[in-house]
Formats: sequence, structure tokens, C-alpha cells
Amino acid sequence: MRRNVGIGEYVVAKSPAVLVSLGLGSCVGVAMYDPVSRVGGLAHVMLPSINGTARVANPGKYADAAIKLMLEEMVRKGAARERIVAKIAGGATMFRNCTSSIGERNVESVREVLKREGIRIVGEDTGRDYGRSIEFDLSTGELLVRSFRHGRRVL
Repeated sequence: MRRNVGIGEYVVAKSPAVLVSLGLGSCVGVAMYDPVSRVGGLAHVMLPSINGTARVANPGKYADAAIKLMLEEMVRKGAARERIVAKIAGGATMFRNCTSSIGERNVESVREVLKREGIRIVGEDTGRDYGRSIEFDLSTGELLVRSFRHGRRVL
């Protein structure tokens, strides 16, 4: 079963699901996985932090909120928090003349939140100047990263 994860969304599922997120530019795809229960989640985050935002209708678009909510749902579905690992992709600087990249800030925020939550990053394909699409196979825990200019890479 393939499920699309749109911009600002997150999905938690069990194997044999494949979670897909297309068109990561400055956004970051955060894939978290428990290899024993084979419960995983994928978030397509747009912004670093929910802080200072009043009444958010879609917390999945913020790195800090999406990761926290995904972890809670993964545990409810049978994942053991101490076994969960993460892989991240995206966070590109899509425009050359930008002095401050939202992509860099997104990656930095994702790393900080995962560290604070005690989740180890075991694979990463971030930064640079090109977009990516990702497929997260919950049967294997593999994250396939595809880009037009750089082909395919498995994390």
C-alpha cells in the first residue's frame, strides 16, 4: 500500500506500507522507524518551529510539532521509543541569491528536535541546491531519495 504524504502532512503506518513525498525543495522529509515493530512515519515539514504561532490548523508543517506528534502516534501503534531511528532528506537552497536559507533552518531544526527527543539520525541527504522526492518502505526501513539531477540514492 502506497500513501502520499503532502506538504505539511505526516503519516504513520505499519509494514508493508510505502510512504511517498514528492517535491522536497526547502522542505524536509523526516522518516522515523522502529525496525522491530516495523512501524514508521514520514513528515513533509515546511517550517522550523511552531513557536509563536497561535491556533495552528496544521501542526504537521512545523518540524518540532510534526516530529512530536509522529512519535506519539508511532508509540500508540506499537513502536518502542528507544528503538526508533530517523532518516532525513531535503532542505535545499533553491534560489542562489538567498542570504538566509529556509532549507538550512529546516534541517537545523529537524536535527535539534530529533536530538532533544533522543532519536538518532542514521541516514541523511540534505542541503545543496536541488529538489528531491522520497519513498519510505516500511518493510525494510529503506528511504529511497530521487532527484532529477542526481539520480537515486538509498538511505
